[in-house]
Amino acid sequence: MDVVETKNEGLLRDFKITVAANDIETRVEARLVEVGKTVNIPGFRPGKVPLKVLKQRFGGSVMGEVLEGTVQETSQEIMTDRGLRPAGQPKIEVVSFDEGKDLEFDLSVEILPEIGELDLGSLELDRIKVVPTDGEIDDAIARIVQQNRETKPIEDARPAVTGDVVVIDFEGKIDGVAFEGGTGTGIRLELGSNQFIPGFEEQLVGKEIGKQTDVKVSFPEDYGVDDLSGKDAVFDCTIQEIHEGVDVAIDDDFAKSLGMEDLSTLKVAVSEQLGQEYNRLTRERTKRELLDKLAEGHSFEVPPRMAEDEFEQIWKQIEEAKEKDQLDDDDKGKTDDELRVSYKEIADRRVRLGLLLSHVGESNSLTVSQEEVNRAIMEQARQMPGQEQMVIDFYRDNPQASASLQAPIFEDKVVDFILELANVSETEMSPDELNKKIEAETAAAEEKKPAKKKAAAKKPAAKKPAAKKDAAKKPAAKKETAKKPAAKKKPAAKKPAAKKDS
Repeated sequence: MDVVETKNEGLLRDFKITVAANDIETRVEARLVEVGKTVNIPGFRPGKVPLKVLKQRFGGSVMGEVLEGTVQETSQEIMTDRGLRPAGQPKIEVVSFDEGKDLEFDLSVEILPEIGELDLGSLELDRIKVVPTDGEIDDAIARIVQQNRETKPIEDARPAVTGDVVVIDFEGKIDGVAFEGGTGTGIRLELGSNQFIPGFEEQLVGKEIGKQTDVKVSFPEDYGVDDLSGKDAVFDCTIQEIHEGVDVAIDDDFAKSLGMEDLSTLKVAVSEQLGQEYNRLTRERTKRELLDKLAEGHSFEVPPRMAEDEFEQIWKQIEEAKEKDQLDDDDKGKTDDELRVSYKEIADRRVRLGLLLSHVGESNSLTVSQEEVNRAIMEQARQMPGQEQMVIDFYRDNPQASASLQAPIFEDKVVDFILELANVSETEMSPDELNKKIEAETAAAEEKKPAKKKAAAKKPAAKKPAAKKDAAKKPAAKKETAKKPAAKKKPAAKKPAAKKDS
């Protein structure tokens, strides 16, 4: 084999490779001998078929197989011998080959940059700890009361109002044809809970028991069932019962009905849950600060093709956003050239951060287990009540979607590893103080425009976390959601929006 390096520029390496004709012939004959041991050809015993006959019968297919194997084998050998770590799939182009002549092909490979050791202990970061206020805890308990409230049938006939729980029968049709999953009987629905697709519940407000109602809705474009996404539908609905809420006293008895020892214990549980929600929120802020410092503190050449591939993915999202008039306000009115410059910077940043995190993970033997992927799938399933099995089936039937969950899990593991080594100070804040800090940071970011965009400046972190039902939920499952005609989330693992370059 003859190898000539034709390019050595930055992270690009090009080679011209020649494999002698006699080497190819030897490989072909060796493969034909293997084939001859198993094939049955009339007139010959297995393993006794002459090479000439085997060439006539299988020469063409074996030649193709040998050429492909030779190209892959020699390419890997070249990279291994030179200690090259490819940043992606090498580009291979066969220049010439005829039977009895040398094989010539070109190999172009983009290699990973040398990053070296990172001084992670020198990173200085600030982590905010938010302490929930008494008012927030009381509000959260009020929401739990609302979520777990008892209802009773109305005593005097009246139309349904927002907040009522109605028991309905429905049949959904698209273009006059009923569709799978669009029928339900005796389904309990709280009006105003936004459990069904937008527009459904509102059309039942003001309706009376026994009166048939045509509910006209449009399924969201990102609905979890492709056959329904974006479609207009009409649901033939009838309210069978109307239930109104029963006032509940927030006291020890209420806490005990939720499995708590007393009201004080319930408040502690709610406070801890709110704290966990805030911790998740502020963790994202700390993570963005960490990634910003990693990107700013490590300047190295990124593989051009990796950056270009990342940019192309981002640009597709930008073009889709333009078509739907969903561009960020900052981008509206900009020319394509201006947008390309901006988003190429973001693509380079993403690739650089990806390489840095990958380097830390590989250097410290951090991996993602199948158990962790399964937990992520179950977490997504829990976010779609009534359609959990659909989510699980989606990931089971789509290995690529399942594999895509590994990247964010790996990233979080690496971030947690770095945070353990970094010099992290902790600052306690009230929710109001956090709000003011974020508003100040957002204002500062606005003043810097048209500087490089950072999604961190735009994230509305000040939102109060809702107390989850899991913290104090009745053991009896009251929701009959298996046949809901609507779901707000699609189980597919989508790529983050282009500007959220965390």
